[in-house]
Amino acid sequence: MRRLVATVVLGLAATSAAHAEDWVIKSSPHDVAVTADRLEAIIGDSPATLVARIDHQAAAADAGLQMDPATVLIFGNPQIGTPLMQTDPRVALDLPLRVLVWQQDGQTNVGYLSVQALADRHDLDDSQQPLDSMAQALDRMTDGAVAAE
Repeated sequence: MRRLVATVVLGLAATSAAHAEDWVIKSSPHDVAVTADRLEAIIGDSPATLVARIDHQAAAADAGLQMDPATVLIFGNPQIGTPLMQTDPRVALDLPLRVLVWQQDGQTNVGYLSVQALADRHDLDDSQQPLDSMAQALDRMTDGAVAAE
């Protein structure tokens, strides 16, 4: 089951962020586990709910494969996401939100699909208030995760 979830999330992440300019990426001074732990704690202290935390490196190891650390946190806040899904039910494919924490070339990064890319994909021009709330929450949470101690 864990492998199935990891495969589905990876596929959605690849589809969701087909263009680099659609991504918001921040560098972290912490390793992947610490950065993901910090983000999870921030989510826990917010109105959002953590839906899942997927450790892709562990899933790869379970399959006898190796990869650099990569963890996806899936979380959302129905107060923000529901109005967007009411506008266009297809938004549900991109919600709840996903944030990837990964190591590449020795650097830990935090990345997610920009809210503007989400809005453009689903033509959500008339939903500015929930989109602004979502963008502010993502920025605040990820800034906290990558902040120096």
